[in-house]
Amino acid sequence: MSIDNFEIPVRLKQLITSNQAFHYRIVPFNEEGNQILFKTDSKNIDSLKKELSIILNQNIVLVPDSSENVQSYLTLNYRKAVTTHEKLHYEDNFLQKLISAAKDFDSSDIHMEPYEKHCRVRFRLDGKLKEMYTITLKEFPQLINQIKIQSGLDISQKRLAQDGRITFKNRAEEFDIRVSTMPTLYGEKIVLRLLNRDTQQVQLDDLGFTQKELELYREAIKKPQGIILISGPTGSGKTTTLYATLKELNKEVSNILTIEDPIEYTLEGVNQVQLREDIDFDFPAALRAFLRQDPDVIMVGEIRDEKTANMAIKAALTGHLVLSTIHTNSAWATISRLIDMNVPSFLLASTLTMSIAQRLVRKLCSHCKKEKTSETRDFPLGFDIPETIKKHYVAVGCNHCYQTGYLGRKAIYEILPITKELETTIRHNELEIDDYISTQHIKTLKNNAIRLVIEGHTSVEEVYPLLANN
Repeated sequence: MSIDNFEIPVRLKQLITSNQAFHYRIVPFNEEGNQILFKTDSKNIDSLKKELSIILNQNIVLVPDSSENVQSYLTLNYRKAVTTHEKLHYEDNFLQKLISAAKDFDSSDIHMEPYEKHCRVRFRLDGKLKEMYTITLKEFPQLINQIKIQSGLDISQKRLAQDGRITFKNRAEEFDIRVSTMPTLYGEKIVLRLLNRDTQQVQLDDLGFTQKELELYREAIKKPQGIILISGPTGSGKTTTLYATLKELNKEVSNILTIEDPIEYTLEGVNQVQLREDIDFDFPAALRAFLRQDPDVIMVGEIRDEKTANMAIKAALTGHLVLSTIHTNSAWATISRLIDMNVPSFLLASTLTMSIAQRLVRKLCSHCKKEKTSETRDFPLGFDIPETIKKHYVAVGCNHCYQTGYLGRKAIYEILPITKELETTIRHNELEIDDYISTQHIKTLKNNAIRLVIEGHTSVEEVYPLLANN
């Protein structure tokens, strides 16, 4: 049954209230004899089952499902009692309610921003910020102090930016929150980043690779040594791709080490290390230590500088598989960036296995997207509109997508395996490969963006920057 067609029978739907559905993250979907079957993304099944059996006085069976699916089921079949732009008043458990609401909306970040007459609260939904609530200026300082105390920050320091961390317990789940404060004209702005501790639902098959791209990628990660680099801007899903990869490589026979800043997910069986630059434990220092730990796979959170790049090269040369990220605009631009970091081209040619570029695009809400005949003005200036785009879909907005027109996100990739021909090109610093990409039929980010528009998964507006990148 597809998510869009997932409809709860009326009798089952009435067993729980909307608040209970969102609070416990449960959705009834079937009954077998005297048992009621619920979908849930809870990690503590036994505890939740006992609690629900008492509250509902029913024989409960909980069926695990992904967080994305459960959120979609909840959104399609229940309505949140709270509405957007609601004015909230501070109370003892206000912070708890605010964070719980953010989790229910499947938000990645909470922004709390003071202005002249009020403070607004915005949630980042599917990569975009949306204003959800307002708080009075009188109540905001008390909230700031509560957050600072829980995250171990100095409540008396209001003139400098601070960073902290909160471990948040909510119902049957526990997760970490990264806290950042920054002084602004009207007071301190606070951003809470909600970090998932678990990656059990992250699978390579679900990320957005085409079948051919997935086959190429799996072939690359099976190699016992070399470097695989994923490029893209902040928030493009690089970390999720890396963790889905580690999950697939996580076998009893392998020793996997990671160095991260911060550790956003936890994965059983993987040795994860937190970067500590305050005591000079940076990426190069960690990599030097890793090489004495008999590793098979090394994951470096990000290649930021020459030292880290050259240590990663050394790790690959000595027989290890190295996974990392880098900030570039395309898969091939990664090579130029590494050469600019003074990585010798002959070493890069012999160690780089695959370069990948990645972006996240929002998916159109299937309940409200609207078909539109394609016109030249809908596309970037100079963009050659393919004949296959005679029509496309635009975002509208409805209750299912919180009036944004989009629901969920999908990754698109640009996969560039380093073949013998490209090895020679890198060795000789010949950085023009447009003809090679064309003859090898390599799908670029733009190609995959156009494909999603044609298939009706996303809008021209959402991928406009990629289409404009000629």
